[in-house]
Amino acid sequence: MHVLLIHQAFASPDDPGGTRHYELARRFVDGGQKFSIVASDLSYLTGKKCAFDEPVQDFDGVQVRRAWTYSALHRSFVWRVISFLSFMVSSVWTALKVKDVDLVIGTSPPIFQAVSAWIISVIKWRPFLLEIRDLWPDFAVDMGVLKNPILIWMSRRLERFLYARANHLLVNSPAYRDYLIGLGIAPEKVSFIANGVDPDMFHVEKTAGGLRDEFQLGDKYIVTYAGAMGMANNLDVVLEAASQLTDLPDVHFLMVGDGKDRPKLEEAAQRLKLQNVTFTGSRPKSKMPQILAESDVCLAVLLDIPMFRTTYPNKVFDYMAAARPVVLAIDGVIRQVIEAAEGGIPVPPGNPTAMAGAVRTMYANRPRSELMGRMAREYVVKYFDRNQQARQFGELIHQIGNKRAA
Repeated sequence: MHVLLIHQAFASPDDPGGTRHYELARRFVDGGQKFSIVASDLSYLTGKKCAFDEPVQDFDGVQVRRAWTYSALHRSFVWRVISFLSFMVSSVWTALKVKDVDLVIGTSPPIFQAVSAWIISVIKWRPFLLEIRDLWPDFAVDMGVLKNPILIWMSRRLERFLYARANHLLVNSPAYRDYLIGLGIAPEKVSFIANGVDPDMFHVEKTAGGLRDEFQLGDKYIVTYAGAMGMANNLDVVLEAASQLTDLPDVHFLMVGDGKDRPKLEEAAQRLKLQNVTFTGSRPKSKMPQILAESDVCLAVLLDIPMFRTTYPNKVFDYMAAARPVVLAIDGVIRQVIEAAEGGIPVPPGNPTAMAGAVRTMYANRPRSELMGRMAREYVVKYFDRNQQARQFGELIHQIGNKRAA
């Protein structure tokens, strides 16, 4: 079977960002199948063009073709949409070059690339699997990014249009499945395969070197945030928490990643004269195991809006697989995971004092925080192992493909 995925923000192990699709696709290929991806020629985190030596890249058997995308991801919401639309058009043209496809997968957000996948499925007369990774446009509405009533109405019409035309829907959070069923979609049309992680990628034991040497951090107690730096991530709270911990000179915050808000956050850190915060820039996913192995505690942060209570952030599962305790400033389904694992300290979203207090508690009681990390890993290995999810993914793909063939 040959599967085609259209995914603007696809990340390989050489890129920063979540590698869920690479990991699932590689295991699918290891099973003797074919998997092709059409991705953007822009970095989703930095918004910059990437140079590629070959028209088709090969990542352990996963074939990736790049589609031209207009460089405007980080200018404004309007220009961001224009960039999305440019990929929507160019990805169709690029996807037409992929031959002998048996199943087309679209993924949202951004929802426009799901339109591309649907168009290709119609042209090639193949089944269309739509993956929902965030509930768009609800996230944009909750964040206040999408306000115009007409645009909201049009967005919801597009969302329902795609749901209706997909042969099947795949979600990575249990709350998303409840949402779709609440819209009247038949339960048997919606499958849930959770976000997760490959535990074998990560080092459990603490190590030195790497960023500690690069930024001369020595034996400091490292608090790491690793991920995107955008409006949704609410990272001002982390800086405010750091400002409340300056009385602990051994505690140092690493901000690993990039995004539209990074320059603003760096200016804020300078304005607050924070000597205990370092911005490292984005790092490839392949470097993340070493970075987390150097860390003592990790942070997961999102805005306090209702829709973010439905999400399973990738970074949390990475932290847990690395056996690092998590300070979690997110409510909802991911909080249930951390509480069930006893793998960290949940704090109210948007509360820097509570975040600082949780870090202070972990710093003061390191044996207890290290135990939290070990318990987090045990839990994620048991319930969120990527190998198990890859088997479910492969079974779902064959199920949809076989129905079409019948």
